[in-house]
Amino acid sequence: MIDHISSYATDFDSTMAFYRAALAKLGYGLQLDRVFEADPDLPGRRASAFGPDGNPTFWVIEVLEASSPRHIAFAAADRRSVDAFHRAGLAAGGVDLGGPGLRPIYHPNYYGAFLADPDGNNVEAVFHGPE
Repeated sequence: MIDHISSYATDFDSTMAFYRAALAKLGYGLQLDRVFEADPDLPGRRASAFGPDGNPTFWVIEVLEASSPRHIAFAAADRRSVDAFHRAGLAAGGVDLGGPGLRPIYHPNYYGAFLADPDGNNVEAVFHGPE
């Protein structure tokens, strides 16, 4: 249903390091890098997109001021990928908002992990199948 979505970063370099590390564990790589020279508010504004090969789905866009935190959940191929996402995100500066584990409040096989990125956004990896 969603073609692409954006999040925003006041510390673009730290945020990109976080997403490079965490999303690589889910099989999502950097697809595009752009610099917008003509932006009057922030000349040289950077924007980068992650996703599966050839599909720039999740954009990180540089901003001057933080916006209200967002929540985004990335699909994982299995529970091991959720675990790896969480470890890599922590190592890259993420803050633990809930370690890997079952969240039966959603459904019996909901296995997720939650991190805050450098701008405080709630970033999740989730797998919906049995172990």
